[in-house]
Amino acid sequence: MFCGLEPKLVRVAVAGLATIPGVAEFVHITGAGSARRIERAGISARSRGRDGDRGVYCMPVLPSFTLTHQWVRELRRWHPGVLVAVHVRLPDAEPVTVGHYAESPRRVTAAQAVAAIRELDDPRGQEVFVPRPITAGEVRRVRDVPQGVGWRYLPAAHGRRPCLCPVCASRGAYKGARLRQRFPYDEPPRPKSELMPLLRAATTAEEIVDVLWELGRGRRGGAEELAYLADHPDPEVRETLESVLRRYRGREARRLGERLRQLHESASAAPTAD
Repeated sequence: MFCGLEPKLVRVAVAGLATIPGVAEFVHITGAGSARRIERAGISARSRGRDGDRGVYCMPVLPSFTLTHQWVRELRRWHPGVLVAVHVRLPDAEPVTVGHYAESPRRVTAAQAVAAIRELDDPRGQEVFVPRPITAGEVRRVRDVPQGVGWRYLPAAHGRRPCLCPVCASRGAYKGARLRQRFPYDEPPRPKSELMPLLRAATTAEEIVDVLWELGRGRRGGAEELAYLADHPDPEVRETLESVLRRYRGREARRLGERLRQLHESASAAPTAD
């Protein structure tokens, strides 16, 4: 999976290891549509850590280009569109957590996290969590990245029977229908009549996002029932709604999706206060 890299890509990764005293360099993978906003305003703390705090996931810059950007292929299963790599620099003493995604993370400094991952024989599946937003001043650059780099499903998934649970194999995923025919999963999606009361009763952004993702597992109608969420103050709710609407049929779904895209573009183009 990690062989056959173009020489120029290897040179880019190694060149990125040039260190600045007191500063650790990391890479954050995100959607290309957020690139201009990130360059102007930094990276929002939208991801949730193991302790419930909000922050940003990233990986240290490693000698291997593929290992540095190992999360691209897996993240593409959850984020439609093109992904880009955001290079950031953090103080060596910055508090972060580090560890394999399937294990409990350790609280260390940024410099210790970089050292811990570089010392591993197999750093696949490792992640660093910064429990705060990344400021625009800490963003070094945003660059394109090959969309097929890294692993998918599991770091050592090649040759294994794939997991076809609704979380690992969402509807619309590449070759998802063919895999579900070969390896059927018994649990069907819950009906809309059961999910809509849960959505209306949800009080936090996290609860709303959870129900929206489950609504997005099947083809739906009646997008007008979700229109009230287009003005929700949490950007994660609005972005999830825009993604889920692709699974809805009808003119109202298209109209609401276009409204959300326009709101996103307006927010990205709006000037920020100094």
